[in-house]
Order: sequence, then C-alpha cells, then structure tokens
Amino acid sequence: MSHNQFDKKSQAWSALFSEPMSDLVKRYTASVFFDKRLWQADIAGSLAHADMLAAQKIISIEDHKSIQSGMATIRAEIEAGHFDWQLDLEDVHLNIEARLTQLVGLAGKRLHTGRSRNDQVATDVRLWLRGEIDLIGALLTDLQMALLDVAEKNVEVILPGFTHLQVAQPISFGHHMLAYVEMFSRDCERMLEVRRRTNRLPLGAAALAGTSYPLDRERVAVSLGMVDDQGQPQVCQNSLDAVSDRDFAIEFTAASALCMVHISRMSEELILWMSQNFGFIKIADRFTTGSSIMPQKKNPDVPELARGKTGRVVGHLMGLITLMKGQPLAYNKDNQEDKEPLFDTVDTLKDTLRIFAEMIGGQLNPATGVKEGGITVNLEAMERAALKGYATATDLADYLVKKGLPFRDAHETVAHAVKAAITHQVDLAELPLSVLREFNPSIEKDVYEVLSLRGSLHARDILGGTAPNQVRMQITRHRARLG
Repeated sequence: MSHNQFDKKSQAWSALFSEPMSDLVKRYTASVFFDKRLWQADIAGSLAHADMLAAQKIISIEDHKSIQSGMATIRAEIEAGHFDWQLDLEDVHLNIEARLTQLVGLAGKRLHTGRSRNDQVATDVRLWLRGEIDLIGALLTDLQMALLDVAEKNVEVILPGFTHLQVAQPISFGHHMLAYVEMFSRDCERMLEVRRRTNRLPLGAAALAGTSYPLDRERVAVSLGMVDDQGQPQVCQNSLDAVSDRDFAIEFTAASALCMVHISRMSEELILWMSQNFGFIKIADRFTTGSSIMPQKKNPDVPELARGKTGRVVGHLMGLITLMKGQPLAYNKDNQEDKEPLFDTVDTLKDTLRIFAEMIGGQLNPATGVKEGGITVNLEAMERAALKGYATATDLADYLVKKGLPFRDAHETVAHAVKAAITHQVDLAELPLSVLREFNPSIEKDVYEVLSLRGSLHARDILGGTAPNQVRMQITRHRARLG
C-alpha cells in the first residue's frame, strides 16, 4: 500500500499525514484502557454541548435528537459490558465519538463542532473528579462516625498520653479518638474547597484560543451543575488556562496525601497499641493475618499497608507537580500522564477510608441492627501503662502553684519527688504524705486526689481538654456537625 493510500479511519486528525502511526507509538500514546472510566463524564459533557449547539442553532434539532438517541445506545452498551473499546481509537473520547458516528451518521460528526479534545478532556476529568470527591466526603463522614462511636464508649477509659513516645499525662481514650475526628474534619473541609475549584467549565475553550462559533458556555455550565452556591455558572475565563490547567488535580492529590498522612499516623498507633508490648487494643481477626512460620502471630496488615500506601499517594503528588513544572502554555501531550496517578489516588483513598471505617467501628449485623467487631479496648492495660510513667507529675506541680509556689520552683520540687519515687519503685501517689511533705510542707492529704489518674483526667475541664465532661461535649458537637 502506498503512503497516500493508508487507512485513515482510525485517526482523528487530517489527511496531512502520509504514513500510518506505528503499532509501538499507538500503544505508547493510547490512554483508552485507563481513561475509559471517564465515559459517563464524557457522555454527560457531550450531551450538554449538543443541547447548547442546538439552542444556538449551530446544529439542527434533528441532529440533536439523533445525538441523544445514539448516546443512550452507547450508555446501554457500556453498562452491559458490550462496548468495543479500540486501541486504534486512542482514548475514551474518540471511541465514543466513533461509535456515535456509526450509529447516527453525520450528526455524530457534527457533535465536535466548537470543541477540541483539549477542552473536552479537561471537562471530563473535572466532572469525574467532582463525583469522586462527593463519594470521598461521604466516606470521611463514615470514618468520623466510627471514631465517634469508639470515643463515646471509652470516654472514661484512661490512656497514657505520650510526647516523644514517653508517658506524659493521663488522657481519655475517647479524647484521643476525637483528635483524629478533628483531622478528618479538616480533610473534609479541604475536599470541599478543592471541589469548588474543580467545578468550573473548560468546555468552549476549544484547542486553546476559544472558537468562532457563538457558544453559550454558561448554559453548558448550568446543564452540568458547574455552578456556585448561588446557582451562578462557573466558567474558566481564559481559554489558554482552561485547557492546560491541572491545579485541581494537584490540589486534590495534595488533600488526599494529607488525609492519607492522618490515616498513616493512626495506623502507626494501632500497630503499636496492638503489639504485645502495649496490648492496649485488639483488632477484629478479619483485618489481620497470620504468619507462614509462626503460628502465634496476628499481624496488623491493614494498618501496615495503609501506612505504606500513604507513600504511594504522596508519590503521586510529587509526580503531578513534576509533570506540570516545565510545561509551556497551552495543552501538551504530557497531560495524558495526569490520569493514572489521579485515578490511583482516588482508588487508594476510597478503599482505605472504607476499610478503616469498618475496622474501627465494626460492621452492622443486619439481623440485630448492632455493629460488631471493630476495635476492642483493653482498659486495664491502658491504665497500668499510665501508672508507669509518673503521668500525674504535672498535676503535683500545678497543686504546688495553687499553694503559692512559682511554677519553675514547683517544677524543680516535683522533679525531686519523682526521683524519690523512682528510687523506691513506686508511683507518686504511693509515696507517704510524710515523704511528700519533705519536698514542700504545704502539701496536704488532698494531694492524693490530685495524684490519681482519674483526678488528673477530670481536672482538665477546659474547652478542648481531656476531662470526660469536655469529651462528651465534643462528641455532641461533632454528631451535630455530621448530621
């Protein structure tokens, strides 16, 4: 076959080219086998575009109806798994357009009037990501609710609070769980902010300069729900930026990476707490694995793997930033590389949130309506651990300050008392009053309430503090916030 006779049916570009693309280049440049997940967004964007073209009298009413009918057929074929995705057609957009043209003829070819794959793909990714952000928001709510359930059951359970992984002060285990609720609530806020900037319409920017057709871009934006809180259409205002911007993908991946960091921090604690050296919690068997050689082992594989997957998502963030850093305006083929890291970030985050909500809060038994499994707390082990590190030393210092001693002097006095307790291998609360009074004569019998773990816990009754009263107030606040 001569160069000017090769089959151009599978190409979207012009007759300028005199030889076919090599099979190697086809495989290297094709994206259809990962971007086909955008098919719903692609159809939605095309239908909104066709509606606008008909309203603007750029295409006929008959063509519009044919496009709608053809797209309905394509939707049914994809949903049934009968759609023939072709490598030769390169991406999701050309596959759907080619099938539409097969079904409805010239009307299918007219659909691409006034748009380019550049603004089309930017629109598709934004539409798809908007839906995924909504799903992630719901999963973040589920995880927060699971943490609240655990917190509510363990408000009075005393856990040693750590700094530098050294026993610091006694805290409520419920209070500790609420720290993660705060983190994930901020993740929700960030996702909503990313959604707002994602929900803007590039379509109509065409290849890079806009188009000479009298498009009504705001109509398309409204059709696709790309509006602000007041219902005003949100349209990308510069055609060059519209087709080349991937800030929204980077922002989303950054927010996801931070969310995974929060999960990783929690994973690290779950792993430590589950170890025999701590023995603070048990995780339901279905979230653990055994050893191929050591029959006594029960390994926290889910938290460990989540800790590892955090590095994967952070890597995707670095990849996307690096992808964009050297690109001139406007669209470049480099941007095809935005999808796989973005898709994998979405999948990883959704799967992790879903499994953590169940691992922490348990699974609803449909027969009883009660959640089963989840984290089991060993309150005796937690309390024993809190007694090991002189966790109420700060309470003794505060006691002396209330007696009139400057804090720095009180701090020094308590350090001597702790040294004496270490020497006698007892807790501060086990030192006789006569010994305590040797350090400061103002110490009275009421000091033993101050030195008790529970006394220390209840004393911190300040907004944001660990006192059970405050923890219950925070649980109520969070439940009201989450609806």
